[in-house]
Amino acid sequence: MQAVILAGGLGTRLRPITERIPKPMVEVGGRPFLEYIIQHLQKHDFRKVLVLLSYLGEHIQEHFGDGSRFGVDIEYSWEPSPLGTAGAIRNARDLLDAEFLVIYGDSFLPIDYRRVQECFQKAKSLGLVVAYDNKLGDTGVQNNVALDAGGYVVRYEKGTENPELKYVEAGVLCFRKEVFDALPSGTAISLEQQIYPRLISQRQLRAFITPQKFFDIGTHDRLEEFAAAHS
Repeated sequence: MQAVILAGGLGTRLRPITERIPKPMVEVGGRPFLEYIIQHLQKHDFRKVLVLLSYLGEHIQEHFGDGSRFGVDIEYSWEPSPLGTAGAIRNARDLLDAEFLVIYGDSFLPIDYRRVQECFQKAKSLGLVVAYDNKLGDTGVQNNVALDAGGYVVRYEKGTENPELKYVEAGVLCFRKEVFDALPSGTAISLEQQIYPRLISQRQLRAFITPQKFFDIGTHDRLEEFAAAHS
């Protein structure tokens, strides 16, 4: 399965570091954070990678090239202007496979992505989110996902105290390309605000539950946490 990495964010909360390099290129243990993601993909037989670039993306392309040095095949898609998470995927439509894994370039979930792929293909849903059981260990992220008894997402909310929200989206997803076919090109579109609600209303957003805590480097504190865990 193809892996698509969202790597176009501005990384404003990591300034001043991200004034000169994009967030996925922030160094941890002497190498860019994105290397941890790429090497984890390669370890689990995801060799076809598409990186979606925008802000300072030339640093990523120059470092990783065609991916052969890391045992993968990398292609790149550039946003002409910030298009949001779903808009960036829509912009890369001609490079997408019929089914693909999506990973945020500033988060790392050390699980076997082949199991996620199997769950997605077995469910035959249009989308899937990996959901972390937050009661197993605080991630610093507020619960934002509610599931039904069948394992489908029935609610996605950020910044609320709704007791139905028992899980946290863990930054790994799967989609079928058709989800993005009807989206307008060149328009800023969000996965969270526009795609998730549509799939939830259709009962087409499956969840894969994991007990594995995820890491993200969205803030200086979280970057230090990841560095401590991988020193």
